Amino acid sequence: MSAPANVYACIAAVSAEIAKTGIAKDRKNAQQGYSFRGIDEVFNALAPLLAKHQLVILPRILSRECVERTSKSGSAQFFVIVEAEFDYVSAADGSKHTVRTFGEAQDSADKATNKAMSAAYKYAAFQTFCIPTEGDNDADATTPEPSVPKPPDGYEDWLADLEAVADEGTPALEKAWKASQPYMRKHLTDTNKKKWETIKTKAAKVAPSSEAA
Repeated sequence: MSAPANVYACIAAVSAEIAKTGIAKDRKNAQQGYSFRGIDEVFNALAPLLAKHQLVILPRILSRECVERTSKSGSAQFFVIVEAEFDYVSAADGSKHTVRTFGEAQDSADKATNKAMSAAYKYAAFQTFCIPTEGDNDADATTPEPSVPKPPDGYEDWLADLEAVADEGTPALEKAWKASQPYMRKHLTDTNKKKWETIKTKAAKVAPSSEAA
């Protein structure tokens, strides 16, 4: 009677079988037109092989980061990053190997976390089993429109005050800038650097006599 297969033998057996067929890039990204392999294709290809070779994959989410941003059209976008571990366990002898990976996704509703978890699983499987290609729960299915971080509370009022101070000249603007909260300054320079350069140019045009007054 043969010895129970350890986890590495199970992984090798699944890899050998899936290498014969691969998973084709049958899906198309609607926005950018590239082809990709979706999470459903990964599940469909792996499920019978995992059962056949008595290999179990158990996910565990270690951390989740969610940032709300605003798209150019003004709609809310939720950007999620998850760090996940996957225990590959041989049902035959209980031996285990753990793989850690990350998943990123963006969605305008409540699917960003689901998509990020699917991405983490999908790429853990690709790398573990070396799944080749043949010749909308998935983060690759869509490319969200570019988004910017949500402005801090009071940002618009602060920016209006900064523009008003620019009428008093560069020294006054520099003083107001240094007195501002760092997170306000960072949001402006990160999301609208052109606006900040315009404000500085406006202040530089104020005559020295006006500044002294």
